[in-house]
Amino acid sequence: MNIKRMIIEGEGVTQDFKKTITSSEKIAKTLVAFANNKGGRLLIGVLDDGTIKGVKSEDEEKYMINRAATFFCRPVLEPTFEEVYVDDKLVLVAEVAPSDTKPHYALGEDGKWWVYIRIKDKSMLASKIVVEVLKRSNNVDGVLIEYSSKEKALLEYLHLQERITVKEYCEMLNLSRRRAQRILVNLVLSGVIRVHTNEKEEYYTAS
Repeated sequence: MNIKRMIIEGEGVTQDFKKTITSSEKIAKTLVAFANNKGGRLLIGVLDDGTIKGVKSEDEEKYMINRAATFFCRPVLEPTFEEVYVDDKLVLVAEVAPSDTKPHYALGEDGKWWVYIRIKDKSMLASKIVVEVLKRSNNVDGVLIEYSSKEKALLEYLHLQERITVKEYCEMLNLSRRRAQRILVNLVLSGVIRVHTNEKEEYYTAS
């Protein structure tokens, strides 16, 4: 395992650096976001800028992560660990595989369970549409697409404009938010459109 090469890659969708794990609640969000995406790994003992500090006690770090995965993630996650020495410093690598029982939820400070996804190098709260797509992506035996005038209007708009938000779609066709979300979820699952989330908004493009 080439830790230095991983560090050069930097933090991103599938990788996060942590100097140490200070809170099981907080790290649960990252674990869940990895599982809901393509999986990912935590490099513990590494600063945000890539400096290798090493961990004092890998047992304590493992305990915090396993506690997060067991008590603060639902369904429970099972991270795997590898200990790697770099220049006499110990880096603990915790890997989370992409899950086939999505979505996974993390317990929030408000006592509620929330779904997180990875956006670049951050774990962000997933929208209702993304949660629905994750739920249904496990058993996608073929989504029945209705091509009504509403779907057709959306695809024609995307052909000309490139992107649309839920709000714009609702306004364009005078749809309720729930109806618009249902149409968008089906089109995302069938691969006709793609959902994009950034830190400010969520929008849709033709695939």
